[in-house]
Amino acid sequence: MVVAGLGGGARVRGCVVVLLLGVLAACTAGTPGAAPTEATTPTASAALSVVPAARPAAATVVDGDEATAAASTSAALLDAAPVAVVAAAGDVAGGLTGATAAVALGAPLLLAGGGADVRAELARLGAAHLLVVGDVPDDALPADVVRVRVPSGADGAALAAATGHRFGPATPVPVGGEVDAVRALAGPEPAVLVLDGAPAPAAPTQPAPSATPSATPAPAGLPSTTPAAVPDVLALADGPVPTAALATLRALDVDVLDVPGGDPRATTATVQALAQADPAAVVAFGPTFGQSDLLAARVATARTGVELPGGGQLVFPAVAGQPGKKYVALYGTPGSGALGVLGEQDVPATVARAQEHAAMYADLTSDTVVPAVEIIATIASAGPEDDQTYSRRRAVDDLRPLVDAAAAAGQYVLLDLQPGRTDFVTQAQAYAELLELPHVGLALDPEWRLAPDQVHLRQIGSVGIDEVNATAAWLAGFTRERALPQKMFVLHQFSLRMITERERLDTSFDELAPLIHVDGQGTQGAKAGTWAALRAGAPPVHWGWKNFYDEDLPMLDPAATYRVEPVPDLVTYQ
Repeated sequence: MVVAGLGGGARVRGCVVVLLLGVLAACTAGTPGAAPTEATTPTASAALSVVPAARPAAATVVDGDEATAAASTSAALLDAAPVAVVAAAGDVAGGLTGATAAVALGAPLLLAGGGADVRAELARLGAAHLLVVGDVPDDALPADVVRVRVPSGADGAALAAATGHRFGPATPVPVGGEVDAVRALAGPEPAVLVLDGAPAPAAPTQPAPSATPSATPAPAGLPSTTPAAVPDVLALADGPVPTAALATLRALDVDVLDVPGGDPRATTATVQALAQADPAAVVAFGPTFGQSDLLAARVATARTGVELPGGGQLVFPAVAGQPGKKYVALYGTPGSGALGVLGEQDVPATVARAQEHAAMYADLTSDTVVPAVEIIATIASAGPEDDQTYSRRRAVDDLRPLVDAAAAAGQYVLLDLQPGRTDFVTQAQAYAELLELPHVGLALDPEWRLAPDQVHLRQIGSVGIDEVNATAAWLAGFTRERALPQKMFVLHQFSLRMITERERLDTSFDELAPLIHVDGQGTQGAKAGTWAALRAGAPPVHWGWKNFYDEDLPMLDPAATYRVEPVPDLVTYQ
């Protein structure tokens, strides 16, 4: 083989070169068993460095054991690495030594003996030189590579002799503190991590010499290397990153962003960090991140930096140690008090009133209470209208002042559809201009969905689940294509027959937060019965409760409303 980076392009045939801290221990000249050939210092040559992946996947989710995670990280980030570090899986002290060396060399750290094929990854990288830490058996490594061996727990002097790099002071690492210690490593002179209480290092086992003699002398250490950062890549972690994979991240200057819960859209901190970093690719560690394509879409949204009222990009975030969100809304249509309290005042007063209603709930929950307005965009009509739909569409320009004022005040907006004889998808598409706004979601009102021979108020309308799912699919695709924050998707209901085959509701769309809003009115006993009936056998959704100023007997105050079980995620006032 040609040993890249060695003076004169020295050629070694039929043997494996193995170095023990500068002592030749493999190929010999003459008869087997003869004394090793004296090591020589290589002629200076250009420093080697890794080759970052030219086209990394937009998102890679790393899983498996420590060895598999290390190999997967290397594969995700690198196209080539002339020098690599290998330690034994399960050797904690050796892993710390390997991490120290990897950061100094700017090289990946791989683990032999686990679930990964380390030989295959080294071959893919084209690694011609290895720093081997501890008792890694020869048969775990490619045959045609230069090997420099150091013991687990090697000190700075031993590592410097093997690598040609300088190192910082020795740093004891308590058992269980390995991840934090590796995450703190930084070049160009990383601290030497030593497992606290570990025995003094012993020289690694010397492999048997090759049976094939060679007259070519071996170099005294690894070739000169220059650490090279992998650009435009960010690591995401929900929990500890496996130490070998983490060492490779540190060696390649890849930052790690903690993403509690695994969804980068969930908090202001993760959204803004991704927007600032604007990575071309991410590598994620933890089972909560899901499949790579799902994570890629979530990251694309987070990179926009656009947030929902209340922070983050999820309608109902659920992150341990972080507040969730609840919503309190006024219902109606601008300019008409007959259809709800939203229209009883002008736009500025409506925004102020929504804020006042939400404020009444703020001290009743640890969640963030977001004020909202639910605007009836299409109104059930007694007459057929020009398009024979029995539904009067309000112009986008009529709704825009309230939609924009709500955004400026940090309030969420729902567009409510009462479609008459047309379908929900058609009407939703008519409001695409408003649904493109990040703070605008959609509500379907099946009470006002008519069959071709029906008119309003002669019967209660209804909708089939296929139309509901088609509307959800359209809205989810619309949201995903524009990398918008998640949207609330509300289904109004006060009777089971209003949504046929409701159990087939598709709740799988990551772009939507589905919610069933219980619209029962009258006595509190009757409302409680409706609540219980609609919740029985329901698909996994969030829940909303409506307080009617005139029809409820009596209307619940905020404290009583939040005593409803489960506590409603959305409360509206009509």
